[in-house]
Amino acid sequence: MTAISLERALELTRTGDIWVFRGRSPADRAIQTLTNSPVNHVGMSLVVDDLPPLMWHAELGSSLPDLWSGTRHRGVQLHDMHDAVCQWGARYGQRAWLRQLDRPITRDSEDAALRMIARLDGTPFPSTARLTTRWFKGRIPFLKEQQALESAYCAEVVALTYGAMGLLPRSRRPNWYDPGRFWSGDSLTLADGYELGDEIAVDVPAPRPAAPPHRRRGPRPLSAVLDAVKKRRTR
Repeated sequence: MTAISLERALELTRTGDIWVFRGRSPADRAIQTLTNSPVNHVGMSLVVDDLPPLMWHAELGSSLPDLWSGTRHRGVQLHDMHDAVCQWGARYGQRAWLRQLDRPITRDSEDAALRMIARLDGTPFPSTARLTTRWFKGRIPFLKEQQALESAYCAEVVALTYGAMGLLPRSRRPNWYDPGRFWSGDSLTLADGYELGDEIAVDVPAPRPAAPPHRRRGPRPLSAVLDAVKKRRTR
């Protein structure tokens, strides 16, 4: 499979596109074995107006700033896409692939994604035991879904956001999904006639140098930037 550069992938990606990752660490292998999948992590693209491409996902690390809140924390986060893919590829040793929706989403769907980001950003990542338990419960049809999502893993975050955007049917609960459900080897059926294309391998470069230690100010919270974007849209 011929890989495209990360820069080219960033040019191509649109809101709703899927990124999947495969690693070789014991934890990565455990997730792949548990879910019978070749991948262990999934995220979603957010590309709004003239903002740089962003990655919406959940992870254990806190080394990258969450651009929605302007802070560093574990759990559900919105990252600069370039930095996130480099972290998962170069630092975590993961291979990366991009899957694109067959057509752009609507403006209403994009607004629904932003509302879900506002709701879920900062939700903590579950422990391995809770992650496994929730994943198994998602496959037992008579168990009711919890109303409050106290913690979330990556596939749940994408499934919840896809559901809010109208891209997933309502017949499945978010905890039914695992990273492998978003791999082309699985028969994932999207709503409203949307389809995801095959995986496009992405060549991941070395990560950018870390910010100087004397820098005290964090990034401007993206929620403020997005507010300005939405105001421009209504003019």
